[in-house]
Amino acid sequence: MATELFDLSGRIALVSGASRGIGEAVAGLLAQQGAHVIVSSRKLEGCKAVAAAIISNGGKAEAQACHIGNLEDIDRIFAHIRNTHGRLDILVNNAATNPYYGHVLDTDPGAFQKTVEVNIRGYFFMSVAAGRLMREQGGGVIVNTASIGGLHPEHGQGIYGITKAAIINMTRAFAKECAADHIRCNAIVPGLTKTKLAGALFADAANYQAALDTIPLHRHAQPREMAGAVLYLVSDAASYTTGEYIVIDGGKTI
Repeated sequence: MATELFDLSGRIALVSGASRGIGEAVAGLLAQQGAHVIVSSRKLEGCKAVAAAIISNGGKAEAQACHIGNLEDIDRIFAHIRNTHGRLDILVNNAATNPYYGHVLDTDPGAFQKTVEVNIRGYFFMSVAAGRLMREQGGGVIVNTASIGGLHPEHGQGIYGITKAAIINMTRAFAKECAADHIRCNAIVPGLTKTKLAGALFADAANYQAALDTIPLHRHAQPREMAGAVLYLVSDAASYTTGEYIVIDGGKTI
């Protein structure tokens, strides 16, 4: 008999940064398991394409633009969720930015500010808005996408890694303070994954090969290889799991 632990039927899920990469893979898998997925990213057209693909495969989805670095956008999308659905069962904070790749001493203040606004402030206030709605309805689940750069600094990605370290601690803070409201909060910690965000590393052949040499599985991951961990964390299979992070890095941090 098939397990029902991963059945998400009737649940409303919001996935940020879902127009491509890890977010797209997560949105598709959650929809396959029965969730109604709100596909969100900065640009509406990309979201529409992902939502259309989900619907064509028999799933339930809608597209909503939201730049999580903009607090007004966050207010707008949660007003839509409240007015249209009346609840939110799952939030996957996946949108991120990494505008600077280079020596930490040469970090541009503008790139610093943009990275912090999206990766820290954006995740924080998305979680606050979701948490308030989840508290009203009696519970919910938040999953954050961090990075192994948040555990061990990666060369040329100083401020990005700093923000990802903040996300890991943010995950534990929300888990601890929101547990009484039946809200669980966990994170995934991806290693080298083939996404547009990691494009600078893939474009640098020498650094890419050096990165592969540190990974026991000796390959990079595909976005779909992150989605299963997110499904576990948002499902009833993880009902007693909160404040944790799952490292998915091919063994790099062993």
